[in-house]
Amino acid sequence: MSEPGMPERGMPGSGGVRSFWQELGLPGLIDVHTHFMPAQVLAKVWAYFDAAGPLTGRPWPITYREEEEQRLARLSEFGVRAFTAMLYPHKPGMAAWLNAWSADFAARTPDCLHTATFYPEPGVEEYVAAALAQGARVFKAHVQVGAYDPADPLLDGVWRLLAETGTPVVTHCGSGPAPGKHTGPDPIATVLARHPELPLIVAHMGLPEYQEFLDLAERYPRVHLDTTMAFTAFTEEQSPFPPAQLPRLRVLQDRILLGSDFPNIPHPYVEALHSLAGLGLGDDWLRAVCHDNAARLFGL
Repeated sequence: MSEPGMPERGMPGSGGVRSFWQELGLPGLIDVHTHFMPAQVLAKVWAYFDAAGPLTGRPWPITYREEEEQRLARLSEFGVRAFTAMLYPHKPGMAAWLNAWSADFAARTPDCLHTATFYPEPGVEEYVAAALAQGARVFKAHVQVGAYDPADPLLDGVWRLLAETGTPVVTHCGSGPAPGKHTGPDPIATVLARHPELPLIVAHMGLPEYQEFLDLAERYPRVHLDTTMAFTAFTEEQSPFPPAQLPRLRVLQDRILLGSDFPNIPHPYVEALHSLAGLGLGDDWLRAVCHDNAARLFGL
């Protein structure tokens, strides 16, 4: 047996992932929702998952509990040709420090899309502008963990800047796996009403408010959704995707992006890919979601 949270012997590895995208004729995968952060911060995140904290709501084993170098090697073995370093503050005074770490990480990690973050606090516009000047290509906003209103006036200038520069922002704004004070479609809908050109990526397909976030994507042509944790057996157990909404995924084919939550996932990486294939939406849809849409969005 492996250690708790470590991959079991015989668990599907890179071969299954690589054969998935090779059979689709893709050059690899682009994963817009992976987590890399300072070691001490990641250790606290893992401890929270281990304790089944209130924001996870259930036991959540970490499949890829490995050192940073091993995790990077694993993504390379999988054939993930571009990925993010999603990180996020839960209090004031933390975001600028995380951004400094992330800039260094991107500089030494060629396949990483330089990722930054923010929090509603004085000076937020200045350090977001500084991150953009340093080359940040994507931002992460975590409304659930940060417990802030995305429509907070302190963030209005940030959203405006991201909209004007066309910089995507992956935002955990749905109420899964457990609701927060400002989660759900309404707070972020207020932001989109003010900044309709914002290239928002709704994390986790907006679960469990799938239908409402699909509505937002249909209303705002620059809104995307990532597949992180959605459709997998782990998520379907408590937040199943409504079968009646499946045709809308085909209509929005060009604005759905592959996300995994690697390394903080309770299943092998390949399971997320098989879950997407199991939707029965066809190879063209899989090619768009697993590679082409993100390649276009990020100019890869």
